Amino acid sequence: MSAASQAYMDAMDRMNEDMAVMEMSGEPGVDFAVMMIPHHQSAIDMAKAYLESDENDPELTKLSQEIIAAQEDEIAFLKDWLARNGR
Repeated sequence: MSAASQAYMDAMDRMNEDMAVMEMSGEPGVDFAVMMIPHHQSAIDMAKAYLESDENDPELTKLSQEIIAAQEDEIAFLKDWLARNGR
């Protein structure tokens, strides 16, 4: 297995571990926001692993960069939303 492939699996394992220990509040919006943060972080971690790999496909490189930017923005939004909603 390549280092990138192992990093993808590690990212998924971290996400699953983080999500498995979360307690649901019963509030759909809160639960959605809380669960999406590790989900998005996993996407960031996988995109970074691709960029650090020795492969250099221009389309996947561009997509990885876009994923990182979009998911970081969404995590920031979710954290802000949670803070504004008393979480």
